[in-house]
Amino acid sequence: MLLYKLIFLIILILFLLFLLRIFLFKTGLIYTVNKLWRITLDWCHVYQFLTIPELQNETFHHNPLYTKVSLYLHTLSSIEDSDFTNLVTGNNQNDIVLTLNPNQIIEDHFLGATVFWFNDSNPRAFVLKIRKEDKRRILRPYLHYIHTVSDEIEEEGKRDLRLFMIDGGDRNQRWRSVPFTHPSTFETMAMETDLKNRVKSDLESFLKSKQHYNRLGRVWKRSFLLYGPSGTGKSSFVAAMANFLKYDVYDIDLFRIQTDSNLKSLLLQTKPKSIIVIEDLDQFLQENEKRATKTSLSSSSLLNFMDGVVSCEEIVMVFTMRTKENIDPNFLRPGRVDIHIYFPLCNFSTFKTMANNYLGVKEHKLFPQVEEIFGKGTSLSQAEISELMIVNRNSPSRAIKSIINVLQMDGDGRRSILIGRQGENDEKDENDDGISDSVFSLKNSRGGFSSSNNSLASTFR
Repeated sequence: MLLYKLIFLIILILFLLFLLRIFLFKTGLIYTVNKLWRITLDWCHVYQFLTIPELQNETFHHNPLYTKVSLYLHTLSSIEDSDFTNLVTGNNQNDIVLTLNPNQIIEDHFLGATVFWFNDSNPRAFVLKIRKEDKRRILRPYLHYIHTVSDEIEEEGKRDLRLFMIDGGDRNQRWRSVPFTHPSTFETMAMETDLKNRVKSDLESFLKSKQHYNRLGRVWKRSFLLYGPSGTGKSSFVAAMANFLKYDVYDIDLFRIQTDSNLKSLLLQTKPKSIIVIEDLDQFLQENEKRATKTSLSSSSLLNFMDGVVSCEEIVMVFTMRTKENIDPNFLRPGRVDIHIYFPLCNFSTFKTMANNYLGVKEHKLFPQVEEIFGKGTSLSQAEISELMIVNRNSPSRAIKSIINVLQMDGDGRRSILIGRQGENDEKDENDDGISDSVFSLKNSRGGFSSSNNSLASTFR
């Protein structure tokens, strides 16, 4: 009798464990209840299922609609929240694309209706689940919307980026564009990996947030303040953002704009999917304050621009400053500036990253000496160090020694030796575009702001 009770108890425990395993499978009880509810609704014929196969049945040719749906589903925020998602490399090796796991369901919203998508793996197809009462009303507009979004994604991947600069006189200013060819990416930036990842995550979230911004009644824009000494990588960071987003760049030189109407006219000519850059905003505000006769460009006009009153939507605003001190807090408050990023002078960690990028050196016997000098508070800008590395790129030891020598000098001696090296480099490598650009950027960063030279355009080109 005791044996029977023991066997019964074992069977009961196994049965309970089996039930528990079922409930815990695929995120547990909630998942199971939701799935049973969907099955019940399907059994009641509330929904209709529309299949978009990868291959056409009779000809086995590729179905173009399948590709368009695939591109569209990548943009849905709900795919990030799904329980099971595949990560694959996109057309660009630096792009990571989220794709549906087989039989995983995600939802989308269109014209007040909720639809569901899932991925059928045998044969490969996307299945659209839509309420019968919504089908007649939204199906054709919804498919047309999918076509539009996917075409924009394809076009965005093909188009060449442009850099826009102000052209013309005071009364007839307009945008002139040149190809944007700056090679900077977040991967090549010598800065903290955690900071780069946070910025990339923020930008990716911004790209998918149009409906969220519209629901809040806010302009679909994002704004960054990059501040720190000259030559620390602010312009290269803007270029990395543009290459990451595939956005054009508009460079606004405030010293060339004389009136509020001119600024408004230029902003109305900008297009979505753009980064609008204002460099050295602190210097403009300070110099405008000191002038006996101020320009007609008012602070209220700049504040309206920062609020997104004039410019179009789907833009990223970037403002650069050397320092935030003595700046009117109205220019820096949340809503006008979303993210503040400080760009310090080069430290030892940044130096090691640059040595790896520029010289192909991860460790070197001179590194402890460099670390000791940095530890004493001595530093150079990234532009100055990169120039020394480029000049001596064929000899890592000579490059590191030259950096040590410059770090050990006082300010005046350091400045003279750097300018002397630049002059030699101009004569020696005048036909080397990469070096010439680097030298120009270094000279420009040490020469301060000039209204006659477009520093951002010069750096990008």
